[in-house]
Amino acid sequence: MDTDADAAHGHEDNACENLPTGPVSSHCDQACPSAFGSSLLCNSIQDSESPEQSSECTDGEISSLTLENVFGDLCNADDTLSDDEGAFRGLSALPVENIEVRRVLCTRCSRPEKVCLCPFLPAHPLSVSTCLYIVQHPAEESRVLRTVPLLASCLPEDKCKVLIGRRFGEERYPELAAICRKPGTFILYPGAEAANLEELSLEDNHHPHSLIIIDGTWSQAKDIFYKNSLFRLPKQVQLKTTVSSQYVIRTQPNNTCLSTLECAAIALSIMEKNTEIQQTILRPLQALCSFQLQHGAQIHHSKEHLLKNGQYKKPMPKNKRKLKKMELLVNNVKI
Repeated sequence: MDTDADAAHGHEDNACENLPTGPVSSHCDQACPSAFGSSLLCNSIQDSESPEQSSECTDGEISSLTLENVFGDLCNADDTLSDDEGAFRGLSALPVENIEVRRVLCTRCSRPEKVCLCPFLPAHPLSVSTCLYIVQHPAEESRVLRTVPLLASCLPEDKCKVLIGRRFGEERYPELAAICRKPGTFILYPGAEAANLEELSLEDNHHPHSLIIIDGTWSQAKDIFYKNSLFRLPKQVQLKTTVSSQYVIRTQPNNTCLSTLECAAIALSIMEKNTEIQQTILRPLQALCSFQLQHGAQIHHSKEHLLKNGQYKKPMPKNKRKLKKMELLVNNVKI
C-alpha cells in the first residue's frame, strides 16, 4: 500500500524497471548470417524445396533470392499492396520470442532467478500475531518493481493476505467484511480522523489484531477507501514517523512518503512491540534498490524536492485542483 506523505504512507508513482534480460535467438538466426530477412529467406527456400532436398540455407541459395521475391510470394494474394505494405507483411512473418526462453521466476520472492532476493529474506517466516490484509489496486499487480511480494515472503501465508480489486462488497468478500467488523481491526489510511498508531494502547482483549493496508498510488488508494463502505468500519490509523523512504528507485509525492512494505514493516514493529521486525522486512527492499542502482537505475527525488529546486521537468498541469496540490507540496502542507 502506498499512502500519504506526512502520514508516512508512500505512493509509488514511477517505476524504474531496468532488470537485465538475456538475448533471445531463434533457429534461423543460427542458420542464416543475414541480419535482416534471414529467417524470411530460409522459410521461403524451405517451402519451395522438395522433401528430398536439404532444408539448410547455403550462401548460394540465399544470393539467388531477393527480398523483393520473398515479399512478392508472401503478398501474391493481393497484388495491389504497396512496397511498404508488402514489407510490413513480410516482417510479420518473422519469428517471435519463444515463450520457453522467458526468465524463470523464483517461487518465493517472485523475482527472476538471476536476481533472486531470497538471500536477504528471513530464513523462516516471521512469527507475528497480527494479520495483514493488503488491498491492492489491479494496476500494482503488473508493476515489475513492487514491494508486496517481498513483504509476503517475510510473513506466514496466513498472516499476509493480498486481495486485488477496486470494489470490495460484503457478498463477494465475506471474510474481509467479517474482519472489518472486529474491534481489533485497523485500516492504515491518513486523514483528520486517523489516530497515530504509535500512540494507541493496543489492548490485550482485542488480540489478535488485523491491519488493512491499501496498495496503490495516492489517487488509487483514495478511490478504493472512499468507494468501499467496508473500509469505514475499522478504526482508521496513520503513522506519525518522519523517516525518509528507502525506496529510492521510484518517485514519491514528498520526502516522507513510504512504500507499502515500509508502512507494513513500521506498523508491524509497533503492533508486535518488536523493532527487529522492521529491520528484517526492510532488508530485501534495501537489496533491491542497491541492485537496481548498480545496474543503471537512478535515484528518484520526490516530486516535492523537484518542485522546490526547480528541477520538475514535466509540464505543469492545467487543472486548477492539481496545481493547488503542487502548491501545497511546495509549502509543506498536508494534501
